Formats: sequence, structure tokens, C-alpha cells
Amino acid sequence: MLHVRVTDDGILGAPKTGLITNIYVRQKRKMSFRKVNIIILVLAVVFFLLVLHHNFLGLSSLLRNEVSDSGIVGLQPIDFIPNVPRHAVDGRQEEIPVVIAASEDRLGGTIAAINSIQHNTRSNVIFYIVTLNHTADHLRSWLSSSTLKSIRYKLVNFDTKLLEGKVKEEDPDQGESIKPLTFARFYLPILVPRAKKAIYMDDDVIVQGDILALYNTPLKPGHAAAFSEDCDSVSTKVVIRGAGNQYNYIGYLDYKKERIRKLSMKASTCSFNPGVFVANLTEWKRQNITNQLEKWMKLNVEEGLYSRTLAGSITTPPLLIVFYQQHSTIDPMWNVRHLGSSAGKRYSPQFVKAAKLLHWNGHFKPWGRTASYTDVWEKWYIPDPTGKFSLIRRHMEISNIK
Repeated sequence: MLHVRVTDDGILGAPKTGLITNIYVRQKRKMSFRKVNIIILVLAVVFFLLVLHHNFLGLSSLLRNEVSDSGIVGLQPIDFIPNVPRHAVDGRQEEIPVVIAASEDRLGGTIAAINSIQHNTRSNVIFYIVTLNHTADHLRSWLSSSTLKSIRYKLVNFDTKLLEGKVKEEDPDQGESIKPLTFARFYLPILVPRAKKAIYMDDDVIVQGDILALYNTPLKPGHAAAFSEDCDSVSTKVVIRGAGNQYNYIGYLDYKKERIRKLSMKASTCSFNPGVFVANLTEWKRQNITNQLEKWMKLNVEEGLYSRTLAGSITTPPLLIVFYQQHSTIDPMWNVRHLGSSAGKRYSPQFVKAAKLLHWNGHFKPWGRTASYTDVWEKWYIPDPTGKFSLIRRHMEISNIK
């Protein structure tokens, strides 16, 4: 038999050199395994960096969407100022969206309302201020004052084209042109697209309580909004000369019209005030409330469904129809109204002080010459730094005459 051995020269040799070869192979394998581990580690680091980069891009995209989101043509955000509040706000607090309109001729009211809300709460409030493009710069300069520079707000431009075919250009019964911003409340889910709940309020209010209490108003299942009833014990029943009762449906709707009669709504039903309300936006969208309101706006243009002696705002009738027996109620102290229905003081100073929210609905606005409790309102008013808006007061007129 032929025996072959591995030699030291690499040909066939002794068993000792075979052992060395095995050790060499094992070391080579270890080195290869180490290289594989290093490659895997490098790949893991690269993957982690890619994921981190992707997350940062997603966050950047989210922030850009927050600034530029325009849920519908005609409602376009102008800017978003997420300033740090004047007081520390717990990041876990639920955000409270407050929607308020800001028209040029009533801008002082908007400023006073915002100031009163901001100074009477420690909640995480963000203001959605609906305005027109030509008012935006004026509003920004006012909001940047030292008192209000810490608020969080979003300006939203309201395109009047949204109202084409839905309102008459001029209402002869009202004797004045239609104010488009009064219809902003119809489009709440579009103004505040990411919120499940929001508060709407007119610009002629002063808030004296913590807005969180109003926001927490319980809404019954299936109800998209909560209003204050005009028949509640706080607000006195108001009869406007030549305009009928302002506290029931017959004061707002023309019951001689067949379309109104077919709704089977009792004319004596207590109406509600839409100047302050809390909305469940999830339910609002589910029921297509905005579409329903627009439907009745169009029908009124075609058939004239509102009462000819209309009591109050022309935005009220569509809301009364759509929310007939389908709304919850807010605490009456959160909408103490009719302060602007007459020049006299209809409430005692003690009651006014106790009210959570004061509402100067009516012709006599607190920035005008004959309003009641102007001292309460002026406590929250901030003078216009541009000088465009100024209060109208009797003593100023007398001094001008002299």
C-alpha cells in the first residue's frame, strides 16, 4: 500500500502540519464571522439612521400641513402662530378650539373677547379667527401687542364666494348688507378640521369664567351642538317692536309658507341663541350639518322662508330648522345675553358680575355710544395700536362739539 504524507512544503506531509492547517482554517472562519458581524452592525446603524431621517421628514410634513391645510376652497389658513402661552400649559391637556369672526368694523370686539378668554383660563386654548384678507394685517398688528402676543391662534380667510346663491346680497327687512362672516359658524368642521369638538362665539361677548367649563358641556348622543335656550330663566323674554317675539320659532320663520308648515315644527317652540355654542364636530360631519344649512339658505333665497319681521340675525333660521329638537343646552350663565337689546341696564351689577359670559347681542354694542355696562367690556379692551379702531362714546362727541 502506498502511504502519502503532507510535507512542510505544502505537498503531502505529517499529521502535525495537518493540525496547524485546521487551526488556520478555524481562525480564518472566526475572522470571516467577525467581518459578517461588523457588516450587520453597519447595516443596522444605516437602517436606524434612515428610519430616523424618515421620521423627521414626516414631522416636517405634518407641521407644513398644519400651516397650509385648507379643507375647502374659500376657507384658507393665512397663518398659524403656535406661541408659548404666557403661563405654563401641560402638554397633556386637551386643546380647546375657539372659533370667532373678526370683521374690520368690529375688530375691537374680537380683541376684547379673546383677551377675556385668555386671561380667565389656564387651559390649552387655540383661537381660530375667521376674517377677510384685507383685515388680516390689521389684526396681526393688534394681536402682536404685549398683552396678546402669547396666544396661540390661526387666521383663516373666508371667501365670500362660498355664499353665492345662498344669501341675498341685501336684505331689505334688515336694511343693511349681508355680513358674510356671520356665516362662518356654518363651516366649523372645515375651519377646525382635526378637532372633535369646538366652541363658537360671536365677537360681542366677554368671558368671565374658565372657558374649560363651557367646553365640557355635555352633549346628548346624536346631538351635534349645544345652545342656550331663549326661554331659560336667565334671559328675559324680549319683544321687539314690530318684530314679534324673539324667543320662539314664529319670530324667525314664515309659517305662511307651505315648506315651513310641512316641517311640522310648532311655532311656539322655544328658539335658541346661536351666538355662543359648543359643537360635536364628529357628529356634525356625520349628519352633514353644513350641507343641510346650505340647503335651507338656498331655499330661502328661492322662496323667502324667513319671517318678514325677522327677530335677530339671518343666520338663526337655518340653524333653528336643522337643530329642531336635536340639540343639547348650555348653562344659561354661559350666555347671559340681550345686553345690547336696549340702552338701559336690564340686569343688576351683582348678576352681571356673577355671569360666566356676557353677550351684547342687539343693536347697542359695547364699543358704541349707548351700550350698557361698557365699563365691564372696556376692562378687556386693548386700544388699537394702528389707531384705525376707536370707541364711540358720548363724552367724546360732546367734547368734539365744544
